[in-house]
Formats: sequence, structure tokens, C-alpha cells
Amino acid sequence: MKISLNWLKEYIQITESAEEIAALLTGSGLEVETWEEVESVKGGLKGLVIGEVITCAKHPNADKLSVTTVDIGEEQLSPIVCGAPNVKAGQKVIVATVGATLYPSSGDSFQIKKAKIRGEVSEGMICAEDEIGLGQSHDGILVLDTDLPNGAPAADYFNLESDFVFEIGLTPNRADGASHIGVARDLKALLNRPVTFPSVESFKVDIEKRVVPVTVENTEACPRYSSLTITGVTVTDSPDWLKARLNAIGIKPTNNVVDITNFVLHSLGQPMHAFDADEIVGDKVTVKTLPEGTSFTTLDEKERKLADTDLMICNEAGGMCIAGVFGGIKSGVKKTTKNVFLESAYFSPDYIRKSAQKHQLKTDASFRYERGTDPNITVYALKYAALLVKELAGGEISSPLADFYPTPIEDFKVDVKFANIDRLIGKAIGNDRIKSILESLDIQIQNETETGFTAIVPPYRVDVQREADIVEEVLRIYGYNNIEIDDHLSSTFLSEFPSTDADGIKKETSRLLAGAGFHEIVTNSLTKDGYSTGTAAIDENENVKILNYLSEDLNVMRQTLLFHGLEVIDRNVKRKNGDLKLFEFGTTYHFIKEKYVERSRLSLFITGNSAPESWLAPSRKVNFHDLSAIVLKLLAKFGIHKIESQETDSDLFGYGLSISTNKKPIVQLGKVNAEVAKLADVSTEVFFADFDWDYIQKLSSSEFTFQPISKYPEVKRDLSLVVDKAVNFDDIRKLAEKLERSLVNRISVFDVYEGDKIDAGKKAYAISFYLQDQEKTLTDKVIDKCMSRLMQGFERELGAVIRK
Repeated sequence: MKISLNWLKEYIQITESAEEIAALLTGSGLEVETWEEVESVKGGLKGLVIGEVITCAKHPNADKLSVTTVDIGEEQLSPIVCGAPNVKAGQKVIVATVGATLYPSSGDSFQIKKAKIRGEVSEGMICAEDEIGLGQSHDGILVLDTDLPNGAPAADYFNLESDFVFEIGLTPNRADGASHIGVARDLKALLNRPVTFPSVESFKVDIEKRVVPVTVENTEACPRYSSLTITGVTVTDSPDWLKARLNAIGIKPTNNVVDITNFVLHSLGQPMHAFDADEIVGDKVTVKTLPEGTSFTTLDEKERKLADTDLMICNEAGGMCIAGVFGGIKSGVKKTTKNVFLESAYFSPDYIRKSAQKHQLKTDASFRYERGTDPNITVYALKYAALLVKELAGGEISSPLADFYPTPIEDFKVDVKFANIDRLIGKAIGNDRIKSILESLDIQIQNETETGFTAIVPPYRVDVQREADIVEEVLRIYGYNNIEIDDHLSSTFLSEFPSTDADGIKKETSRLLAGAGFHEIVTNSLTKDGYSTGTAAIDENENVKILNYLSEDLNVMRQTLLFHGLEVIDRNVKRKNGDLKLFEFGTTYHFIKEKYVERSRLSLFITGNSAPESWLAPSRKVNFHDLSAIVLKLLAKFGIHKIESQETDSDLFGYGLSISTNKKPIVQLGKVNAEVAKLADVSTEVFFADFDWDYIQKLSSSEFTFQPISKYPEVKRDLSLVVDKAVNFDDIRKLAEKLERSLVNRISVFDVYEGDKIDAGKKAYAISFYLQDQEKTLTDKVIDKCMSRLMQGFERELGAVIRK
């Protein structure tokens, strides 16, 4: 939300700097996220002064140029060559001095420099209005009628003032701060200065000739509705002061009537709407809901299907406006509008929120109505807007002010004890200080006793309904920084610190992966349900569906990180960046047995070449083993060594492994099924690993067991085994560890053969066994005995044939 400092000054006296005001507001709970200076004219006419032409003579070397001397103050006479036909001695003019930067109405900016023009020195420039960004005319220089002294800033003549605009991160509970008056109220309490509301004493009905009766059928959705008509208006551009106010906070001016409703909204926090009264069929307004599915075309020219909870402002022919959200295409004010129907209402936050969410319409009006507006300001705001319309658009107030308010909304009454205020603040600040702060916030004190009182809170403070809320009001104005920390302060923790440093594990994992050439990606948690219907591995019934989704491609929460990773790969491949190593930490979402379940995952992706092509080594496509190597390295990093693997049965993979520990899967890895990859428009080979990050964190341990490197040599022996194709290397490894755990240090495959040299249905593994004893040097007898046990075991358990 944007707040203009100059606009604020209309309601409260401010002598402090923008920086000081920003600090005050932030300390009171209206956090100023950023603030910046805004100039009404680009450059602020800096370096431009008022000058007086003392002499003017024809240029000796150019018929269309004049050589002048100009008094620019402090007894400075500047020679300036000027090409304007209307320059004369005795004129007051605008002079751009040497070093000034000009921002013309069209074209690029430029800096004034001392120069020679046709042999004559020129130390400045006498300006036309288009040359300084004040208009389009270039017929001649600006000639001023002013008593300002020579050398006075040009900005003083044009009454230019810079503004400062604050960007306030408004929290949902502070609906009262969603306007300039709302911010001024906080400054009133902080600075102990009064807030001045614009006067509406001159409001009166000029003539009763255009009465539009209003009927409110749904009083739950519309507790209060105020309205009147103004006839004979002229719709045109707004005056400069109004345009400047709206432009400062990022609102594009439309016309004088619409701009007034926006000005009142941002001034007072009261949304308003102006209708073309001649478009009200039947000259009668009804506030009600319409049947489910009724069509209605809004100002953005979109046809929308209404819900039966959408509150509508209707005439006899149908809806004119979605109340508190968005106007209709036919009934709005346009250039031809002559008669205006003005509304100022209080709508139920629940109804407005439902409509805004359903139709995905986030407007300035719905932003305020959803949070709760002031039901007691509708009439005042209507009078203020009507007076502005008369002033800026002419016309007459042509109906009595109608105010439907059958059941006035009462103030909140909160019982408060002084002792509880002191206890929650942590410091006794005095009863008189407490009462003065609350009264400065328009909270009245009643039924006061020695121990407490009843706080009467106006209904525009929707967030102040409990004793703790009253304490918060006192504290935010008193100042959090004014609460001293006791030298003997102690704390008690009610919860235990986690045994595992989740952030530390994540950081170490990221560091390891980055060192291996991986890049981290962060993708959207929303995805499309087409991915779940395209693969059996994802249960469509477990989709967490988005009720108010923005598009069909973002209508469910993701159940896997795979598809967004594939989308990233697709985007990069199409931009000629096909050699990728990616990883992502993320959450998946599931609806299981009527409960919502979140799971943390770590995903890895590799595709393309393992390394860039180089004269040192030929290029090679990545394969499954490139991925499995980094997966095993990660598991070792986590301290997970006792693992088992089997082929995965997930149709996400063309082939792959599921690695488990304690009989629970911790990671699945393999080549992504080509049909699955096509769902994300990926045609290249992609290898993917999916870690159960929650379980990984439980298993991860920072404790390590160290042992000295053996001083006894390692021995290598090779075997060639012919086995059935169904036997994989993991089966051989597990059996070897079972048979000779004490001596087999490690095992590796250096060749796999399938072909016509061996029987059909068979394959041959060439395996190296590395043997080592930690206590002594191995003898040939011990080595032979070990290898013999291994060979016998392979023949017995796996049906292997030992090739010799």
C-alpha cells in the first residue's frame, strides 16, 4: 500500500523528515518497507533559475540567433546565445545554468555545457516549455510575469514540490491503516498532534429532481447503504492537483468523477462507486444476490458466471456492479455521463472475500472491504465526494442523502485490568499514560476503577476486541524499543531443540552437490493434474486440488518434484543448454484418507553430456552410473551404509533401482520413462533420483567412527563369472560380503559381457576383489582359501560358472 507524505500533510501537521516518519510508522506496526522521492516534473527543475534579460542583440554571424546577457542573481551576468524569435531585453525567463540536466517533453535528456555558438560564448540556455518538460509548445521561450528575484529556483515559480511515497507492508489485521487518514491517526497518537478531517459543512441538497430509491434485500451482506444523485455534471480530465495525488501512489487518472471516488477511497479508506444514473433501468436500485450461474459482464469486458453468494447492485434489468469488488461494463461513468448516482456502503467482509476469490478480482475496494471498513464513515465520505464532484465536475445535488442502516453496528467493549497491561508489557508505564495513548487512538475509557476500566473501541478497529489487543495498542504507541531488558532476565524453553540440525544437513548436501557440478533449482508447488493422470505412479485421488486456481496448468499441488524438473530441462534444452546437473529441495502434497499430508523430498536430475567436449577427452553422454555414483556418495555423507537395492517397479522410470535401509525405501533412481518425459515435452534422456528427505534427516548422523589406515598391503584378485541374466552385480556383492566379510575390503566390476561367446540367457561379469587384513599381511595360502570359498559360494548359490 502506497502513502504520499504530501497527502498526509493535508490531515496532520508534519515537520519531520520522510526518514523520521518512516521510522515512526514502522515502530507502530505500519511497516514502511521502502520509501522514495517522487518528482511532479522529472528532474524537479534542478539547476533552473529565474533570470532577467538585460541586453539582447543580433548574433554577428547568424541572422536567426541573438546574443543576450542575463541576470541570474548574485550579480551574475551570463552571456547566452538564444535562437527564440520572441526574446527581448527586460523579460523574466527560465534559465538552465551550466551543469543542469534538462528532461524535455520528447526526446532524451541532455546536460547544459559552456559552449561557443558561431564564435560567441554561451553559458546557459533560455528555455521553452517543452525543453523543460512542462508542455509541448516550442514557439518561443517562456516569458514570466513574476516578482520573484533573479536567481530564484524555477520550481518556486511553478509551485513544484517533491513528494515522498511510503510503501507500507500492511498486515491483514490493520485494515484501519489502509488510507491516508488511517495512517494520520497513528501519527496523531505518536506525535500528539490533531488530525483534521476535510470539512463537509457546506453540503446541502440543491434541488430534489432525481431521486433513486434504494432497496436492500440482503441486510446480512449489506448492513449499511448510503446514496445520492448529482445531475448536470461535466465529465472531463481531473485537475493537476488531483492527478498528482493519484499518480504519486501509482493510480492512473481516468476522469474527474472516477478520480474523485479513488481519491476519497485512499483518503478515508471508504470505497465508493459512481454510476451513470441514466443507465439505471427503472430509476431504482436493489442490493441483492442473483441466481447461481447468472451472466454478468464486468468493466474488463469479461463475462462472468455469478455465484448465489455474490452481492450485486441491481436495477430492474439486472446487475450493474459486483458490490464492493468490480463495476459493470454498462453502468460506469463515461465521457457522455451527465447524471451520477453515488454510493457509499458498508459490506460484509465475508461476502466480499468470497466474491473476490471466486472471480479472482483483487481491487482497491475489495482489499479494504475484505478486511473490514468503518461502518460509521459512509455518510461523511458520501458528502465529501459529492462536494468534490460539484467543485470539479459541476452539477447539483439533486436528491436527499439516503442512508439505509437498520441495525447500527455497536462499538466493541473490552474489560481491561491495569495489572494485566503491566504484566504483558513487562513494565509499569503508569495508568495516566495508558489512558492518554488509548484516547489518542479514539478508544474511550469507561467504568474506570483503581484496578481497571472498560475500553470502548470504534468498529473500524476490527482487530481490537480482546484485552491482549488493547495491550498491543498501548505498547505499539509507547514504543517497543522503550521497554528495557532487565539485567537479570531469564527464559524458560518449553520445547526441546531438534536432535538433528535440518538446515545444517541441507547446507552440507547443497555444498557437496554444487562441488559435483550441480545447480540448485526452485520450482512452483502448483502444477497441473494432467501429470497425475498420465502416469500410474501418481494416484490422481491423492491430488490436493486448488479451489481458486489461476489457470488449468496450476490447479493442483505437486505430488512429485519430477515434472517441474523436467519443465526446467525442457526450457534449457530449447535454449541450447542441454548438459544439465540439477537438484531441488521441495515439498510434495497429498490427500490421503481424508487428511492432507506434506513430504519433504530431494531430487537430482542429470541429462546431456557428462562434461563439455575437449581435446583432452571425448564427449560422453551421462548414464545411470553417473547418477548412482552421486547418490551413493550422498548416502555415505549421511552416514547411511547398510543399504539394500532392488529394481524399481515405478512407471516413472524406464529402468532403475529402489534403495532401502531398515526395509524402508530412502531413494529411487533411474532413467525417466520416455512416455513420462513426453508429458513435459522432453525427448532427451534424463536420469532422476528422488530422496525421502524426511527419512534421510532422521537417519543422518554427525557421529563418525575413525580407524587408522592399515599398514598391511591390499591384495587384488580377479574372477570372471558366467551367470544367468537375472543375476545382477548386487547379488554377487551381497554374497561375497556374506561369505568373506572380514577379508573382502571392496569389490568392483571392470567388464560385463553378453554375446555369442557364451550361452544364451547368460552374461559374464569380470570382477576385482580387494582383500585386506587389518592385523597382518595376507599369505598366498589365506588368499587362495578365501577365493576358493568365494568361487564355491558363487557356484552353489548363484549357479555361476567360473571362467578360467
